[in-house]
Amino acid sequence: MASKKGLSERDICTKYILPALEKAGWDIQTQIREEVYFTDGRIYVKGNKTKRGDGKKADFILYYKPNIPIAIIEAKSNKFSVSHGIQQGIEYSNILDIPIVYSSNGDGFYEHDKTLSTGQIERNISLDNFPSPDELWQIYKKYKNIDTSTKEKVITEDYYFDGSGRSPRYYQQIAVNRTVEAIANGQKRVLLVMATGTGKTYTAFQIIYRLWKSGTKKRILFLADRNALIDQTKRGDFRHFKEKMTVIRKKSIDKSYEIYLALYQGLTNYDEDSDAYRQFSPNFFDLIVIDEAHRGSASEDSAWREILDYFGNATHIGLTATPKETKEVSSSEYFGDPVYTYSLKQGIEDGFLAPYKVLRVGLNIDLEGWRPEKNKVDIDGQEVEDRQYNRKDYDKNLVIYERSEVVAKKITEYLKKYNRFDKTIVFCIDIEHASRMRTALANENSDLMAQNSKYVMQITGDNEEGKRELDNFINPEETYPVIATTSKLMTTGIDAQTCKLIVLDSNINSMTEFKQIIGRGIRINEEYGKTFFTIMDFRDVTRLFVDADFDGEPVRIKELSEDDMFEESSKEEDEVILDENGEEVNFFEDTIANVIDAGMIEDVPIKYGKVFVNGVDVTVLNERVQILDSNGKLITGSLKEYTKAQVHKEFSSLDEFLNRWNSSDKKQALIKELEDNGIVYENFKEAIGKDMDIFDMICHCAFDMPPLSRKERANNVKKRNYFTKYSTEAQKVLEKLLEKYADEGIENIESLNVLQVQPLNELGSPLEIIKLFGDKKAYLNAIIELEQELYRVA
Repeated sequence: MASKKGLSERDICTKYILPALEKAGWDIQTQIREEVYFTDGRIYVKGNKTKRGDGKKADFILYYKPNIPIAIIEAKSNKFSVSHGIQQGIEYSNILDIPIVYSSNGDGFYEHDKTLSTGQIERNISLDNFPSPDELWQIYKKYKNIDTSTKEKVITEDYYFDGSGRSPRYYQQIAVNRTVEAIANGQKRVLLVMATGTGKTYTAFQIIYRLWKSGTKKRILFLADRNALIDQTKRGDFRHFKEKMTVIRKKSIDKSYEIYLALYQGLTNYDEDSDAYRQFSPNFFDLIVIDEAHRGSASEDSAWREILDYFGNATHIGLTATPKETKEVSSSEYFGDPVYTYSLKQGIEDGFLAPYKVLRVGLNIDLEGWRPEKNKVDIDGQEVEDRQYNRKDYDKNLVIYERSEVVAKKITEYLKKYNRFDKTIVFCIDIEHASRMRTALANENSDLMAQNSKYVMQITGDNEEGKRELDNFINPEETYPVIATTSKLMTTGIDAQTCKLIVLDSNINSMTEFKQIIGRGIRINEEYGKTFFTIMDFRDVTRLFVDADFDGEPVRIKELSEDDMFEESSKEEDEVILDENGEEVNFFEDTIANVIDAGMIEDVPIKYGKVFVNGVDVTVLNERVQILDSNGKLITGSLKEYTKAQVHKEFSSLDEFLNRWNSSDKKQALIKELEDNGIVYENFKEAIGKDMDIFDMICHCAFDMPPLSRKERANNVKKRNYFTKYSTEAQKVLEKLLEKYADEGIENIESLNVLQVQPLNELGSPLEIIKLFGDKKAYLNAIIELEQELYRVA
C-alpha cells in the first residue's frame, strides 16, 4: 500500500483502473478513451494577440459504441480518497450528457448514478466488480427511454467516418444523439439551437446519415434559403451521399433520389396550382431538415410553413443559431423546446469560437444630431427639409457624403494599424449604401486598389461581379477580396473563417439579425492566424450585447388567441426578402423597373428617394474599446475600474498582493492565474498607453500606488549595485536580463529559453552561462533575487 501512495495519477490509471476495466469486459480499442480533451481551452485576447487557456480533460470516457458515451471516470492519486474526484466527474458528466460517473484512487470505484438504477445515487464498488459494458448499457437505455429493439437499432446506428480521423466535438455528439433519440422515441418536431460557427451542417449530416442508414428515414429533404448555403452543403459534409443526393434547381423534380437539397424559393411559385413541391406526394419525404429555421418556419404564414404543412407527416428538424421568439413568431411554438442548445457564450468558453473586442466610434452628427443650416440645398439644388436628423436617418433617408468618408477613413486607419489584408465585412443600410461605401473605401485605399481592383468589393444581391467573388472572399487561401461591403446577403450562411473585422454601419434592432452578423466573425482558423475578431460599431448596435436575449436560452412564447392583438412590426426588423435563387430582392429597383416597363412613367431618379448632401462637418467625437471579461460579457465600465474590482476579488489588501507576488517562485504562473480571472495586462496597457508591467498595473489601479515603468525599475536595480557579489561575467548576464525585462517584461526572464536568444546568446551557450553562477540551482536563485530587487517596495 505504501508503494501505491507514491504513484502518480497516471500510474494509478495504468496499473489499477485500466486492468479493472479490461477485466469487466471493456474493449480497450473501441470502448475506452483515456485523457479525453473535450474542449480546446478558451482563447484570451491580450492586446492584439491571443493565448489559449487549458482545455477540459476527462481521465476516462467509456463508450458502448463510438460516439455513444455512457460513463466517465475521474482518477486521482492514492494520496486522496476513492471519492475525491466525484464532483469534478459530475461537472464533466453534466457537460457531456453522461449519466454515470465514477471516481477512483486505485483502491476501488465510487459511483454516482443519475438514473438511480440501484435505488441509491452513490455507492462504493470494489476494484474487481466494475460493471460490464452490457450492465451500463442497460442503465443507459432506461435513462434514455430506449425500451424496444426498434429504438435500440436506430440509436446504435454508427456515425459516418470518412477515414480522415475527424470525429464530432462533444456538443455535436450530444446534438446528434439527442435528436436521433428523440426521433426514435416518436418525436415529430425537433429543434436544435447551435451558435453560428459550431458546425450545424456537419451535425445535420450525421443525424441524417444515421437515420438514413438505419432505414428509419429513407427519403430526406434538406431545406435552406440561400444558394450559398446549398452549395456549401453539397460540396462539404453532404458530399458523402454521392449519387444518392441531388439538388433541386429551376423547379425540376426527379423522384429517383433519396437525399434532396433545395431552396424553399425553388419549390414554391406562390401559386397552389404550380408550386413545384406539389409534384411530390405529401408522404414522399420521411424527414425534412430546415436550415436557418428562424427565417421562415417559425411564422405561420411563411412559404416554408406551406411546404412543411404539405409534408406534415414527415419528421421536421429545425436548425438555427437564433431561435425567433416574438409575440407573432415562435420557433419553439412550432418545433417544441430545443432538444439541445449550444450557445455562443459556451462556444467561446470552450475555445471553439473566437472571442471579440468592440471598438465603438461616436461621430458628432450621430451623437448630437444634424440640422441643416438655413437654405441648405442637396446636390440637386433642392432645399433640404429643416428638421433634426439623427443616426436612424443617415443613409436611409439622408445621405451625408462626408459621413461615409469618415467611416471609410476610420476603417482604413484601423487596418493600417494592424494588417491591411485582414478580411473585413462592412454591413450597410441597403444596397445603395453598400455601393457608396465601396467607393469611399476604394478612395481611402487607392494604393492597394491600384495593385488589385478587387481589394474592396461590393457583395450584394444585385451585383453579379461581387457575388462571383464571394467564394474567394471566404476562402482562406485567397487574398482578394479583402474588404466586402454588403447589406443583407452576407448576414447568414457565409463561412468566413478568416474574417477579423466586422463593421456595423447599419441600424440593426433585430436580435436575430445581430446574432447572425456577429456569427460571421466567430469562426477560428489558427492556421491563418484568426483567433479573435474586432467589431467596429458606428451605430451603437453593440448595445444589444447587454440584452438578456443576446445569449439567453430560447423562451417558449404562448400561442395567441384570436382576441390577441399583434404588435406593429418595425420595418428595421423586417426579414430580408429573397428571390428563387436565394438572392436579396431590391424592392425599390424591381418595382421602378416594372413601372417603367409598363409605360406608366418615363424616368425615375436613381437615388432611391434619398436626399444627398455634402459640405457637412463630420468628426469623430469619441472612441471606446471594450473586451470580454472572464465570464464572457463585455466590460461596460472603465477598464481601470473593472481591473480594480477583479483584483479586490483576489486580494483584499496591498500587503496580501505583495506577499503573494514576492512568495511566487514563478511570476508567470501567478500572471496566468490573474489572466484566467480576467486581469489581462496587455488590454490595460493598450487602454492607458503606459509602459508598466502587470505588477505596477495592479498596484496603481487597485491600490492607488504611483506606477513605475519597467525601465525605471531596471534602473533602480542598477543603482543599488547589488551585482558586485557576482563575478564580472555573471554581472553581465544579470545586466542583459535587466535589459530584457525593461524591453519585454518579467515573463521573459524567468524561462531558461531566454538564454538562447539575443542579447543573452552573445555571452555563450545556456550551459556556459549557467556555469558562471555555479549550477542551475544557483542561477535560478539569482533570478529570484533579481526579481526581489525589481519589485522592492521602498
